[in-house]
Formats: sequence, C-alpha cells, structure tokens
Amino acid sequence: MNPRLALFLAPLFLVASNIFMTYAWYGHLKDLKDKPIWIAVLASWGVAFFEYCLQVPGNRIGFQQAGISLQQLKVMQEVITMLVFAGFAVVYMKDKLTMNFVYASLCLVGAAFFMFRDFKAAG
Repeated sequence: MNPRLALFLAPLFLVASNIFMTYAWYGHLKDLKDKPIWIAVLASWGVAFFEYCLQVPGNRIGFQQAGISLQQLKVMQEVITMLVFAGFAVVYMKDKLTMNFVYASLCLVGAAFFMFRDFKAAG
C-alpha cells in the first residue's frame, strides 16, 4: 500500500472505530438506562465488535505501512478519543463540555505535537 494512502487510512479507521467505541461505552447511559445491566453489557459488546473490526486494521495500517510508531499510535488514539467524545457528548448526549475538558484536550494536543514533531512517513 502506498505510504501516503496508509497515512490517510490509519487515522480514518481509528476515528470510525472510536465512534463505535464511544457509543459502546456511553450510549447505553441514554438508550438503555431503563434496561437491566446485563442487557447493556451485551449490547455494548455487540457494538464493540465493530469497533475492533476497524481499530485492528487501522493500527496495522498505521504501524506497518505508514511508519507510525506504537507510541505515536497511542497518542493519536487518545486525541481522536477526546475529539469523538466531545462531539458525542454534545450532539448525542446533549451534555455541555466544561473548560476543564477543553484544557485537558489541549494537553493531549501538546502530547501529539511532541510525539509527531520528528515524524517521517514510511516510504
């Protein structure tokens, strides 16, 4: 695979997987709040299956074909998680983000800067 394509696909897969993950972790708080916990657990596992179907190839593409290090993948995933969670919290859960969440997110952006400042794509 072309390294430039891999560099585009890896985060795309990770964003998509994170949407499923965020719903699996938090969607039951809204959609299954009146159901027994075992139903919420089983439903979340079902959603998480699709997360893994995207997360595993995303990490493989990023690591093996785009030349993203393991540590870079982890920090990238955390930044993606915060961005997806922010959208999910506001749009789906109708929650308000606090300034502390914004400050914590900016710290992650700083972490990403340091992890990727010397990055050179594979190829």
